[in-house]
This record gives sequence, C-alpha cells and structure tokens, in this order.
Amino acid sequence: MRFEVLILGNSSATPMFERHPTSQVVNYNEQLFLIDCGEGTQMQLSKYGIKSNRIDHIFISHLHGDHYLGLVGLVSSMHLVGRKADLHIYGPAPLQEILELHFKYSETVIRYKIIFHQTNPDQEEVLFESRMLTVRSFPLIHRIPCTGFRFDEGKRAATLIPEKVEALNIPKVYFAAIKKGLDYVDPQGKVFAASELTLPPPASRSYAYCSDTVRHGIYLSSIEGADLLYHESTFLHEMVDRAKETFHTTSMEAAEIAKEANVKKLLLGHYSARYRTLQPLLDEAQLVFPNTELSVEGKWFLV
Repeated sequence: MRFEVLILGNSSATPMFERHPTSQVVNYNEQLFLIDCGEGTQMQLSKYGIKSNRIDHIFISHLHGDHYLGLVGLVSSMHLVGRKADLHIYGPAPLQEILELHFKYSETVIRYKIIFHQTNPDQEEVLFESRMLTVRSFPLIHRIPCTGFRFDEGKRAATLIPEKVEALNIPKVYFAAIKKGLDYVDPQGKVFAASELTLPPPASRSYAYCSDTVRHGIYLSSIEGADLLYHESTFLHEMVDRAKETFHTTSMEAAEIAKEANVKKLLLGHYSARYRTLQPLLDEAQLVFPNTELSVEGKWFLV
C-alpha cells in the first residue's frame, strides 16, 4: 500500500529561488490529502500531475499567508471544473469566515459542499479516521495558533507465503480472510492455520508534519516514533536568536527534536529566503541526526 509525501512548496514567507510557499500532498493507498496551501499550490499540483478533484481533505496548520493564501484559488478552481464531491477543510476557526467572506463579495456560489472542521490549537485531537488511517492534529508553539498533523496507518494485513498457498491450491477468494488471520479449511475438512500460511504483517507506518514552531517539548509525544518527520528548519543555528524571536526553528534544533522523539527519518523545510543554497542546512542537521534529507519540490518521499 502506497504511503508517500509529495513536496509542492518548501519556502518560508517569501517565494524565492524557484521555491514556493508551503504545501504537500500525502498519498495513502491512492487517497490524497493536502497539507497547507500556500500561493501557487494549484499550479504546483498541475505541474506535478495531481488532479485537484482527487483531494477530498485539506489540512491548514495556521493563518499566516504562506500556509493558506492559495486555498481560495484552489477551492474556486475546483468549482469551475465541475467538482461535485464534498470537500473537507480542517483549520483554525477564522478560516471559515475568510472563505465565506471571499465568496460573499465575489458573488460566488460553490456548487459542491464544503465541510469545515475547526482545529484545536490547545490539545491533540483526531480529525479524520478510516479503517486504515487516522489523522490527528497537535499543538505547536508559534506567534499565532498553529497545529501540526500526524498520519498513522492502521494494522496491516499479514503477507501470504506464495509457495504454501500454491501447494495447497487455495482459491484466491480465501486470500483476504487468511491474511486477516482466519484459518483455511480444505475440501477434505483439514484445517490449515493462518499463521502457517502467512508471514507477520509489515509494521504500520506514520508521518508527522510540524509546521511553523519554536523548538518546544510540548509536541514531542505527538511525533514520537514517526517513520517520517517533516519539521520546519527556517534558519541555520547561527541565527537561533532570530528563530526564537520569530517563533521558528533552526536546522540543528529540528535535528535535535527528531533525535529526542526517536523518529526514523527527518525532512527539513520552510527555508528562509536568505538561503539560495540549502546544503549548509542539511550539513548542520546531519551532524545531530544523520538520517536527514532536504525536502525538494516535486519529489515523493516514502513514509
């Protein structure tokens, strides 16, 4: 089952050096989720071959423009291309008013249903839940209310052992039940335990997204053990005072957070426009947490 993240934008407030404001697509088993929606998001979706109408859930971390100013345009374009499916938007309470005011004064009547879900910047909560995926928000510490998001996969099915299944001529119709742990009974009434026919299920996977935040222990438990962590890393550590003043994080601090939270892999992002070259940010982080990569626009990262 696919579980991966596409970076649409990785810049901070000012788009520079062909880097766009923050936005990402999470693909879980061909169900697409959008995280944040900076300016130009719909153009980036088009550039990288993502049809916007495949997205049914949009998560907005906070109301600084580089994280949501592309939303009105995206929602409007969905309307213009004939969207009919409901669209769920999760974000700070004032975002609903922002959308409603825009459509009021542009005299736009959206032809599909927008279902708004208010996020809570003060405590962790479940926003979305299906049989195989749960999405939670959790508090971050920024200049205005802000949340991160975590995507957790449910328990995965066991893997069939092909040679054993083939040797017993087990019909394919029984495969799903066996993978779920149900024993197989052959036509002669002989029982074959599911545990004999399968390998243990692969470990469930998780993705955590830390939008704008100063380094703080409040969210450590919410990202604990994530397979992949995206964490803002606006500045090099030589500018740590500026990072604290603006409620942002340095690349070294992001690496320290990843290490403390026992995550498996770290993605840096939300780069300041002062950095044309990003290698120094990566070098700084890898000194603390070696399994770190730079988020790169247009690249898919496996969870």
